[in-house]
Amino acid sequence: MCPIHLPLACEAQSVFTALLNCAGAMVDVSKWPLFSLLSTEELATVRQACVFGTSANEVIYITHGNEVFGFGLNSSSCLGTGDSLSTIVPKKLDFLRGKKVVSLSYGSGPHVLLATDDGQLFAWGHNGYSQMGNGTTNQGMSPVLVTANLQNKKVREVACGSHHSMALTHDGEVFAWGYNNCGQIGSGSTANQPYPRKVTGCLQGKSAVAITCGQTSSMAVIDNGEVYGWGYNGNGQLGIGNNGNQLTPCRLTALQGLCIQQIVSGYGHCLALTDEGLLYAWGANTYGQLGTGNKSNHLSPVQIMADKERIVEVAACHSTHTSAAKTQSGQVYMWGQCRGQSIVMPHLTHFINTDDVFACFATPSVMWRLMSMEHDDFLTVAEALRKEFDSPETADLKFSVEGKCIHVHKAVLKIRCEHFRSMFRSQWTEDQQDVIEIGQFSYPVYRSFLQFLYTDTVDLPPEDAIGLLDLATSYCENRLKRLCQQIIKRGITVENAFTLLSAAIRYDAEDLEVFCFRFCVNHLTQVTQTGAFWQVDGGMLKEFISKASRCGAFKN
Repeated sequence: MCPIHLPLACEAQSVFTALLNCAGAMVDVSKWPLFSLLSTEELATVRQACVFGTSANEVIYITHGNEVFGFGLNSSSCLGTGDSLSTIVPKKLDFLRGKKVVSLSYGSGPHVLLATDDGQLFAWGHNGYSQMGNGTTNQGMSPVLVTANLQNKKVREVACGSHHSMALTHDGEVFAWGYNNCGQIGSGSTANQPYPRKVTGCLQGKSAVAITCGQTSSMAVIDNGEVYGWGYNGNGQLGIGNNGNQLTPCRLTALQGLCIQQIVSGYGHCLALTDEGLLYAWGANTYGQLGTGNKSNHLSPVQIMADKERIVEVAACHSTHTSAAKTQSGQVYMWGQCRGQSIVMPHLTHFINTDDVFACFATPSVMWRLMSMEHDDFLTVAEALRKEFDSPETADLKFSVEGKCIHVHKAVLKIRCEHFRSMFRSQWTEDQQDVIEIGQFSYPVYRSFLQFLYTDTVDLPPEDAIGLLDLATSYCENRLKRLCQQIIKRGITVENAFTLLSAAIRYDAEDLEVFCFRFCVNHLTQVTQTGAFWQVDGGMLKEFISKASRCGAFKN
């Protein structure tokens, strides 16, 4: 049925999953507001993360040291922290210490499932329908190991619907449990399932390679690329050509002859990607989430984006009506419910990954997958420049200031600064030198200037920023001049106010002059008692007193 042999299909699926797992390397988690609660140091430790919950108000993240943390609203104890208290300070899940996480999913309660690299399955959170799989309906405040019917099985992937759960084992078996009002467990009945139960029927003897859940529906892809669905089908989300619920797995015959490589489920719709990069959609379309150009539901798969280049990734999750796709050249499209608007056709964005679509436009702004921030030692251009500043190993030029050397790269200086573009022309003597002596500026000031050219940032105390302001004025670096003024404004005190005012006048920084003048007037008594006030030249002192007098500073 598929144009490739079964073992190759399995291998292709494994490679595809691996690619997805490291596709988050360039993701900026700060797009999710909750991460603003973490310090720069804490963010640097994050290896994997998931934002979830009915209002995207919960976060679970895993560090490079395999420690698991949670913070946020903690609805139904879904953070697994051992209590039901909300927290804006990350709490460690000690029970999972040292476990390497390979898959994580969440429900609407929410409940959470987590699989580790050694095949263990953990669950916690809402459990009103036994979706934790531990045989009870008691809420799980801390992670519990789920073992019933999974002895000697290793779980490789988990998926959650609204209140039901699925697990995929390494040997291709699918297990389901929890809420079963529409047959989403695939047991042949609508009785809730308190423990993991192997899904059989049409899946018997077949090896699954991927699973996904809608709110109350379940889907599986087997190793030859066939797709099976079961559960709720009121909007056609099973793709079988009708809208009748299915209590056992049913094959999507409309996809016959196609080899499905990735499948994702939204609230009530599905997207499937073939091994040839073709995209199919079916199910609910109230918000245009199928991308067909209208809002009509489709009971069978329909191809979309046929006029676009090869699709390499699709994205959706059961708690939203948003869809996204990424093409071979890296273009990212979005459609469906996007910030309250219904986008009925795939819309080209400026994002570089599908995760950003959900951060910025999904409602709620959850993550559609467990995101990986593994960098594999990759550095962006900005990070590489920052790292190579003052590096003797790669530099081709040195500045000598106050007897100290600063190592730089001519090409970077010429790209970033007009002064250096002029300097490194053949008629300038400096262009032929390996070491350039700088005498008119101090070492901290000149080093800070060069570092600014590599990093776009300045880290100097206000007093040194005066010297940098002088340099920025001399070199016509207007952005640097503005940064210096900001540093000076934020660091002004009674003791240094008059010195800073003098500098602002000397370097023709009008906004800074006005700011410093007002500060001096507002603190006139204290400022006039400082040494800086009486050390200034007479002309400037006279001008200040005259101007302050006109402002009414000496009136009783």
